[in-house]
Amino acid sequence: MSVRLVVLVSGSGTNLQALLDAAADDTFGAAVVAVGADRTGIEGLARAERAGVPTFVERVGDHPTRDEWDERLAGRIAEHKPDLVVSAGFMKILGPRVLGAFPVVNTHPALLPAFPGAHAVRDALAYGVRVTGCTVHLVDAGVDTGPVIAQEAVPVREGDDEESLHERIKTVERRLLVETVGRMAREGWTLTGRTVRLGTGRVAAGQAADGPTPGRITK
Repeated sequence: MSVRLVVLVSGSGTNLQALLDAAADDTFGAAVVAVGADRTGIEGLARAERAGVPTFVERVGDHPTRDEWDERLAGRIAEHKPDLVVSAGFMKILGPRVLGAFPVVNTHPALLPAFPGAHAVRDALAYGVRVTGCTVHLVDAGVDTGPVIAQEAVPVREGDDEESLHERIKTVERRLLVETVGRMAREGWTLTGRTVRLGTGRVAAGQAADGPTPGRITK
């Protein structure tokens, strides 16, 4: 049984496409069962539709409060019974109803905890680092503060600007996301404190963990 993925997007959906391509191989261990967005008319939704994957849109502005948007988004995700939610360039902070119901994986273009936030590549260049990279992590209530699952370094080259560095990071980021989600699906994973362990075989499609709840921080 494949692990069921709901992928959230806000833009071009290149990370989504990488997951769709990987999921076309039955050995990947996961299937994208729905794609959600916070806006209409984006390429990410078009990619899903071309692949025959159901889509839904929940715009923050269509709801009286952010909490009501969060509650509605959680309900729309739940309709597709995901084992894992992937935030793939989703440009909204997820609230407690979504995070309380599903484990959520995100990527970030820096080696967290260094350079969190929306301008990670710019901040790394401004700081003068020689090495940056990307992180795949579980999402918690903070901004890029969730437990790290996987990281990979990307060197800063002489003459790099924000665009050139970010493009190299994105290439690594797509591969690392696919590899990490695939391992979580095929091998299982658990979370204890802030430590994510892959290859435990304890959390896969339709299974429950015996120890700490997967996707939650236990203190």
